[in-house]
Amino acid sequence: MPGVLDLFRLDDKVAVVTGASRGLGAAMAVALAEAGADVALVARGDTSPVEKAVKACGGRAARIAEDVAAPGAAGRIHAAALAAFGRADILVNNAGIIRRANLAEFSEADWNEVLQVNLTAAFQLSQAFARDWLVRGQRGKIINVASMLSFQGGVRVVSYTAAKSALAGVTRAMANELAGAGINVNALAPGYMATDNTEALRADAARNKSILERIPAGRWGQPGDLAGATVFLASAASDYMHGHILAVDGGWLAR
Repeated sequence: MPGVLDLFRLDDKVAVVTGASRGLGAAMAVALAEAGADVALVARGDTSPVEKAVKACGGRAARIAEDVAAPGAAGRIHAAALAAFGRADILVNNAGIIRRANLAEFSEADWNEVLQVNLTAAFQLSQAFARDWLVRGQRGKIINVASMLSFQGGVRVVSYTAAKSALAGVTRAMANELAGAGINVNALAPGYMATDNTEALRADAARNKSILERIPAGRWGQPGDLAGATVFLASAASDYMHGHILAVDGGWLAR
């Protein structure tokens, strides 16, 4: 019997992380590598620093230069991961964008773009990887990146709220279908994190103050705060978890 800490090891596993060039995606990719996984880094931007960090952990890294929202991207990403490593075991649907505007002025283009990247692409990637695992009779892990707005409405971010609320539901629906095949589908719900997506909030003194006052931990989250939870959901330690939305939020939802 393996020891409890051994359950968290990801040796001989291959993880695919979208939006992996910076922020949460980069931190999650490096965390998975530290636990022993090889990592395929899906991003439009430069992943060189993340590739270097993954290799420093002793793992292999491969860049997949794809926009997850492009037509046919899911199939190409899946094929590229198999070409690079011969297998895939873990999919982290992290790629996401946000658009802010008052409801009355919110554009159709911003609505559609956010839904495509944050929801549809995550579904299509999950479908592509799960379909292959089912054919092979292979276990797998899908980790969606949800949000505090999977639970709440937010302000001036109606398309982001729609996408992240729907992603929580899709996580549960996929888990219901795939759990019996040994495929775990769960989600991380980061709290207010210091990333590019929250730069405007942190730059607004009043908004920054109101957010910090609501977080019991008294600080913005850092990308590294997701490391342990990511490895947990990717590893055998979470084998009996299905359809769960795991908040890593400094206590925001408890307030």
